[in-house]
Amino acid sequence: MANTKDFKVKNGIQPTAYHEAVGTVVAGSEGYSIADASVDGVTFSYSSQDSFPQGLKFSSNGEHFYIAANSSQTIYQYDLSTAWDLSTVSYAKSFSHASQTGTTASVLIFKNDGTKMYIGDNINDTIYQYSLSTAWDLATASYDSINSGNISANSPLMREGYFKPDGTALFLSDQTNDTAVKYTLGTAWDISTVTYDSQFSLGTVTCRCLQLKPDGTKMYILDDDATESIVEYSLSTSWDITTATLSGNSYYYFSDFGDNVPSFDIKYDDGTKLYLLNNTDTRLEQISTASYTQTLDLSTGTYFSFTPSGATTVSFTNAPASGKAIGFAVEVNGDGSAITWPSSVKWPSGVAPTATASKEVYAFVTTDGGTSYYGKLAGSDIA
Repeated sequence: MANTKDFKVKNGIQPTAYHEAVGTVVAGSEGYSIADASVDGVTFSYSSQDSFPQGLKFSSNGEHFYIAANSSQTIYQYDLSTAWDLSTVSYAKSFSHASQTGTTASVLIFKNDGTKMYIGDNINDTIYQYSLSTAWDLATASYDSINSGNISANSPLMREGYFKPDGTALFLSDQTNDTAVKYTLGTAWDISTVTYDSQFSLGTVTCRCLQLKPDGTKMYILDDDATESIVEYSLSTSWDITTATLSGNSYYYFSDFGDNVPSFDIKYDDGTKLYLLNNTDTRLEQISTASYTQTLDLSTGTYFSFTPSGATTVSFTNAPASGKAIGFAVEVNGDGSAITWPSSVKWPSGVAPTATASKEVYAFVTTDGGTSYYGKLAGSDIA
C-alpha cells in the first residue's frame, strides 16, 4: 500500500490528514453594528413624566438614563437595577434648569464619571455646565456659573452632542445647516473654554442627533427627514470629522417606530445596544446592534456545526498550505438570520445561498492555502 505522502491528486495537490473529530468553532460578537440592528421588544414608557422629550443620555455604566423634557425645563432621571436592561427601569427624580436656560433642553451630555452635566439651549445658543456632588445623582446637581456663551455662528440649531472621553473635544449636531460641528476645550470639561474647530457637511442627511464611537473612528447621525434612519460614517482619522465618509451601514427605524424619533444613545462599553426615544408611543425602545461571528479552525477537523443567534459572519482559519487540499462540511442550525460567508468563497453562479430557519449543510474545499474556497449548499430543510 502506498504511503500517504506519495499519494497525489490532480495537479500534484496532496490531501491533508483526515480528522475524525468535529472541528472547533469559536463564537464571538462585535458591537456598533447598526446594519444588523434588531428590535429587542423591551421598552419603557416615560409618559408619566413627559409626552415629547427631545434629549436622551445613558450613564456610562448603564445604571441610569436621563431624558430632557420638551417644555418643562426639566431633566428626568431613571434608574436601572440591571445595567442597560430597560425591563428593570424605575423613575427616580428630576432636575429643573429653568433658572439658566428658561426654555427647552436641546442638548444633554454628561462627563463619563457622572460628576458633570451639560445642558444646551438652542434658543439662546448656549450650553450650561453643572456639577453633581454625587455621581449620576440629579438631586446633587448645581450650576457651575459657567457656560459656553453664544455659539450660534457655527451651531445655530444644536440638537444633541457628544464629548470625547478625555473632555477635550465637543461634537454638536446642527440641524439648520445639516452639519456635524467640532469644538475644542482649552481645559478639559470646562465649557467656558470651548472654541470652534471644524465641521462636516452631511449633504442630504438631516443632522438631528449625533453620537460617536468611543475610539473616534465612527460617527452616527440620526436623520429624521431624508431617510428616517441612523446613518453611520467612518472617520479615517480618529476624532477628525473632516475625514468622515459614509460607511454604507444604517438602521432604518421608520419601519419599526415611524418618524417621531428625536434622539438616541448607544451602549457605551461595547456598542451592542441602541436606545431610541419613540415619541409616537412615548416610550424608550431597546435595540440590539451586535454582529455575531463564528470562526472555524480547519486544523482541528473537517466537520463544523453552529447555531446562529442573529446575523452572523463566518470565517475560516488555519487552512493547509497551498498545494494541499482540504474538504470540510459546515452544519448551520439556522434561525433565519443572515449568514455572511468569507468573500473568498466561490459559489455556483457567483451567488451565496440565502440562509433559512432550518438545518442546512454546506460543503467547501480549498487547494491554495485558503486564498479561495469552492462552496456549495449540500442540503437544506434537514430534519
